[in-house]
Amino acid sequence: MPVVGRIVRVSGPLVVAEGMKGAQMYEMVEVGEERLVGEINRMSGDLAFIQVYETTTGLRPGEPVYGTGSPLSIELGPGLLQSILDGIGRPLSAIKEVAKSPFIKRGIKVPTLPRDKKWSFEPNKEIRPGAKVGPGDVLGYVQETPLIRHAIMVPPDVSGVVEDIVGEGDYTVTDTIAVVRTPGGEKKELKLMHKWPVRRPRPVARKFDPVLPLITGMRVLDTFFPMAKGGTGAIPGPFGSGKTVTLHSLAKWSDARVIVYIGCGERGNEMTEALQKYPKYKDPWTGRPLLERTILIANTSNMPVAAREASIYTGVTIAEYYRDMGYDVLLVADSTSRWAEALREIAGRLEEMPAEEGFPSYLASRLAEFYSRAGRAQVPGSPKRIGSVTIVGAVSPPGGDFTEPVTANTKRFIRVFWALDARLAYSRHYPAINWIMSYSAYVDLVAKWWMENIDPRWKQYRDEAYKLLLREDELKEIVRLVGTEGLSEKDKLILEAARLLREGFLQQNAFDPIDAFAAPKKQWKQLYAIMEFYHAAMRAVEEGVPVKYIREKLGTLLRELVMTRYKVPNDKVEEIDKLLNEILAKLDEAVKEYKAQTVAA
Repeated sequence: MPVVGRIVRVSGPLVVAEGMKGAQMYEMVEVGEERLVGEINRMSGDLAFIQVYETTTGLRPGEPVYGTGSPLSIELGPGLLQSILDGIGRPLSAIKEVAKSPFIKRGIKVPTLPRDKKWSFEPNKEIRPGAKVGPGDVLGYVQETPLIRHAIMVPPDVSGVVEDIVGEGDYTVTDTIAVVRTPGGEKKELKLMHKWPVRRPRPVARKFDPVLPLITGMRVLDTFFPMAKGGTGAIPGPFGSGKTVTLHSLAKWSDARVIVYIGCGERGNEMTEALQKYPKYKDPWTGRPLLERTILIANTSNMPVAAREASIYTGVTIAEYYRDMGYDVLLVADSTSRWAEALREIAGRLEEMPAEEGFPSYLASRLAEFYSRAGRAQVPGSPKRIGSVTIVGAVSPPGGDFTEPVTANTKRFIRVFWALDARLAYSRHYPAINWIMSYSAYVDLVAKWWMENIDPRWKQYRDEAYKLLLREDELKEIVRLVGTEGLSEKDKLILEAARLLREGFLQQNAFDPIDAFAAPKKQWKQLYAIMEFYHAAMRAVEEGVPVKYIREKLGTLLRELVMTRYKVPNDKVEEIDKLLNEILAKLDEAVKEYKAQTVAA
């Protein structure tokens, strides 16, 4: 590889090299004698401004810069699942073996996919020599993990006539499994893996509206602020409000088939916790270990700042790759604020004109570029496949200020906003999602699924419960001024019903074996029971029964209704129906008793 330039300046993660005429924007380069990985992000004459994805300590002017002629790319193929990669796609386990140390040393070159492991390849019987193939056509399958059947696809930039394809057998990712002659007469050797530039979205044939809900098992999300498969969302919140636990719950329990979890600039112990616990957790949908459907990308706070950007693009490219197989993929980025801080640092060293709070003026366009890669789509190739990429990014606004630039710009490109509230967290209300500030634009889109698969009344009861919570927030202001005695009996009942919703529905213990994951049927039964009690109690109040009397007579049963969170497993939801019947019967009895007492008096 020829030397194409020399370092003239080093400024933190930014390196300026001269003699780089002919180099391209976003070309991957190797910097210095140790060949550190970098990417050109500005050209000025023969000067190249390079952001280096490894620590630049010790680099000096005069050292060589090597061009690769290709953009920063990631290897895509079997072996990605169950791995933990750094920001530029290197497996941390392989780095440890090469470095002979638990610390990541500079300049280590290890491939993303293991070269020695053999995979059992099952060819597609419809693909024979002489067949025409195009982008996305499935050549065969590899059972990557017990949960995921990995489709080996023709890369998006290859088409032609098959000249040869191997039979069933065991192959490494570098073995040739097919030879395709392109329309230009060039022979292309196809392998179990191929490379793809991380900044270039993988093509789709057709995009669809996201109408299927992403079931997370968290009641406040699924019922009040649902996410759709192929949707975009953000979880902003101050320190200590529960962002990481909420994101871990999403990654653990959601019904996406593949999870890509990016630890972008967050503390290393959070990724360590995921690594230690994920092999022990069971996927609630299949009973298999969660790690069998998970890819972890670790670019923690003590790793090079510039690599945060690479980790974001690497993660979304891997997510698109599994989407192309027809899977629903959830990408979780914790957090996009740290990525934005890396953009701010690089922009400052490039001496660009800063925008609000020092962030670069192109912050919004970078966020848009990232979130636009979500979606539910039919992908090119045969057989026909429909997959999705759902993107959820955590945002860490300083002091919980949602008007700061990263949160404000993120809100422009997402359709679900799960706002975490420090006050709720401090009062031990988890998940601490503020139901007044949060919103979802997918409620009407996913309502059809809930009404067809769970209950036709889902939308009606969900909307009514949400209005109760909003009304409670208004009544709190009155209560602060005149106390609860100044309220009408109907308003008192609204406060009681809202309390049941808060304690028995919105709150959820992520560490309780039963409460951590609520199946859609259980969520509906819990909501239905609370609202049916409210309807019956409202009829009683209209007949003159005071709320205080209802609370005295039904106190024990209402506590049991709240405790169904912990006591009723997902496969025994009929117990909630039995409890509701008890509550309604007891309420009827209480109404009769009260009327009899009133007549006697």
